[in-house]
Amino acid sequence: MSAGTWERSARAALDTVFDPELDEPITDLGFVRSVTVDADGALTVRLRLPTSFCSPNFAYLMASDAKDALTALPWTRDVVVLLDDHHDSDLINRGLAADAGYRGTFGAEAEKDLEALRLTFRRKAHAAAMERALTLLLRADPDLTEEDLHGVVLGDLPDAAASGALLRRRAALGLGVAPSDPVLVDEEGRRCPPGEIPLRLRFARAVRVSIDGNAHFCRGLLRTRYPQSAADQSPRAEDCATAGEPAHAGELLHLTAPPKENVS
Repeated sequence: MSAGTWERSARAALDTVFDPELDEPITDLGFVRSVTVDADGALTVRLRLPTSFCSPNFAYLMASDAKDALTALPWTRDVVVLLDDHHDSDLINRGLAADAGYRGTFGAEAEKDLEALRLTFRRKAHAAAMERALTLLLRADPDLTEEDLHGVVLGDLPDAAASGALLRRRAALGLGVAPSDPVLVDEEGRRCPPGEIPLRLRFARAVRVSIDGNAHFCRGLLRTRYPQSAADQSPRAEDCATAGEPAHAGELLHLTAPPKENVS
């Protein structure tokens, strides 16, 4: 394989690494600063984030997931992932180099592992994807009411990007993806009772607006911090799925730098 082929392979692997809060690939967000491969297959990837004080647990999770995705490639001889310009860059980069894990990297500050954090944001991503898919369905059929959504199953959804995104989020949580499975479910996959549908939709919509708003905000911050990053950002598919909704900054979780064990 040539160095160019290796680089394309590495970038494709990085497409599978998501920002846990924004629910977008780090490649689409412009977080991948550079990918360098030498003639022997040694790979170095540098990452960048919108601010120097983005939450350390999010930063570590993305950097660690990136290293795991790249190490899994059959041709890599050595993988180095470096996080640039973050207040914990030195600590995170040392931990990644030593394969120390989250707790080994942050020590006593990491009271919990990252799986609880990952699960929390996967559930939020599922709620947002569910709302996007159902909103498209309601807009496409004016006679369909919110109460009718109780009987909607995955097979009723159109062949659209929003439907595929919902299936991916469900699979990540271990929820059913059969055509006969109900669309409107809770985080455990239980069908939403008819009387709870309006409240459940409002909650899911609030989650989706917060995710979308944070994504817009963080993209803008990255372009301000690194003007050249604009060329590396891809358009958001979610914007097309819910066209007409106003942008909203939401809860700016990336900027609050909560304690590393914080999951909200």
